Amino acid sequence: MQKQPDDQNFMRLALKQAEMAFDAGEIPVGAVVVCGGTVVARTRNQTQQLNDVTAHAEMLAITAAANHLGGKYLPQCTLYVTLEPCPMCAGALFWAQIGRLVYGAKDEKRGYSLISPKLLHPKTEVVAGVMSEECAGLLKAFFQKLRN
Repeated sequence: MQKQPDDQNFMRLALKQAEMAFDAGEIPVGAVVVCGGTVVARTRNQTQQLNDVTAHAEMLAITAAANHLGGKYLPQCTLYVTLEPCPMCAGALFWAQIGRLVYGAKDEKRGYSLISPKLLHPKTEVVAGVMSEECAGLLKAFFQKLRN
């Protein structure tokens, strides 16, 4: 799938969410759901804050978007996320039937594509690598800060 003109703008919003997660001591992953050109959800990782291993940015974004739109399926929506989703989040995106997934940095250790790209719904279009350097840089800075 090809990048669209607004992909960087919406990824910047997701990156802003990731920065907020960084500041809160969370792994800096941010997500934004867009439907019809309108942002319907903005979230970030909150696993520490909520003491919930499932509180990934993508999971929270799916719930927020579904609540906002009044339905559990999101085929007309695009999820922008700063890191490639893990298998859990990819499975949730499958069930939500997300129309499009745009992510920044590739997750070389826990990304869904390591297991199978078939974890996503067959109609989901994927765009990888949007602002990947910025997204990966924030993650590297976070883990370097933890080590020091």
